[in-house]
Amino acid sequence: MRVPRVAYFPDSFHEVNGVAHTSRNFVAYAERHELPFLCVRAGGRVGAFEQVGELRTLELGRSRTSVRMEKDLEFDTLFWRHGGAIRRQLESFQPDVIHITGPSELGMFGAYFAWELGIPLAASWHTNVHEYAARRMGWLTGRLSARAGATTERGVEAGALWATSRFYQLAKVLFAPNEELCRMLERTTGRPCYLMQRGVDTEWFSPTHRTREVSDRTVVLGYVGRLSIEKNVKLLARVRRELAAMGVGGVKFLIVGHGSDEAELRLELADAEFAGVLRGAALAQAYANMDVLVFPSHTDTFGNVVLEALASGVPAVVTPDGGPKFIVRDGETGFVTEDDHFAAAVADLVRDRARLDGMRLRAREYALGCSWDAVFDRVYAGYETLLPVRRAGLTVGELA
Repeated sequence: MRVPRVAYFPDSFHEVNGVAHTSRNFVAYAERHELPFLCVRAGGRVGAFEQVGELRTLELGRSRTSVRMEKDLEFDTLFWRHGGAIRRQLESFQPDVIHITGPSELGMFGAYFAWELGIPLAASWHTNVHEYAARRMGWLTGRLSARAGATTERGVEAGALWATSRFYQLAKVLFAPNEELCRMLERTTGRPCYLMQRGVDTEWFSPTHRTREVSDRTVVLGYVGRLSIEKNVKLLARVRRELAAMGVGGVKFLIVGHGSDEAELRLELADAEFAGVLRGAALAQAYANMDVLVFPSHTDTFGNVVLEALASGVPAVVTPDGGPKFIVRDGETGFVTEDDHFAAAVADLVRDRARLDGMRLRAREYALGCSWDAVFDRVYAGYETLLPVRRAGLTVGELA
């Protein structure tokens, strides 16, 4: 059976976030297996095209008018100028499938060319945009009464979900990182949805990178990710206060990441270590030197950092909302609990080192069963359902 020729338009690639991390691994998978693959992505100010074997990469520069959404996320209002370059590469590559990852400028281009050139469109859901939108309205809802604020937040979330679902309805097939999101997408779009979970490199993320002295009895509570409102990072400071009120000492926070809530968090966690954004060996070492990952997000669709922590032998405390609850086995590789019980869950592990050590071993064992190849093999199986949709015997140029 002929392998599908895939043109991939990721929202992020070079940044530090889940979409970028997955996208880099997807490209590596295609290169490793010598699959015909075109990655159209944004980065830097200067564009470039490169082909190595079957892998083609079109790097598109961002203009100086790009709007900064976060420290490492931009939206280029002049991105339309790249339309001609994208079309030429698509006509040369002749894709069977165009795959987008969200309603960014890249996603909009991918959806447009799929429609114009008659190429089946696949779309993967990586970010709960509707939940992010609601939480970003905190500047307004915080000034309203509790009832009015809650009503406004629900309205914003419902409106954002409706708009995002309409965009995803353009695709013939969808992918999502957990079954809960797949069911939601099938309900709101009427399209079939397949799992596109996440893998982890268990050699790179491993307890062997731990550099702390064996005699160091401090329990290091870690957090890795963006320091912003949608990640619910204010709960970290609350956990610290509640641990102190319980008389639980001998703990230290290690915070990896940056974001709009960093300054406030530094004030509330004055004794914490803020490492900034880490990559490569420094990130692997930071994970391995943690004892418990405290991950309070309610909006993550998967939670790459949770899986990376487990691979490093670090159990995680997560909320019952979003994707992390599908990764953590409650009571075995960490805890799945409400915000009000985060501190108690952490205290349980601080006080019971034997239980913590057992969870560390089981966390590592679980992660050893996850691989990127298995993840992307399933994605290609989803692509196979689109091949009959492709117009037989026609080139992209003829379809136009």
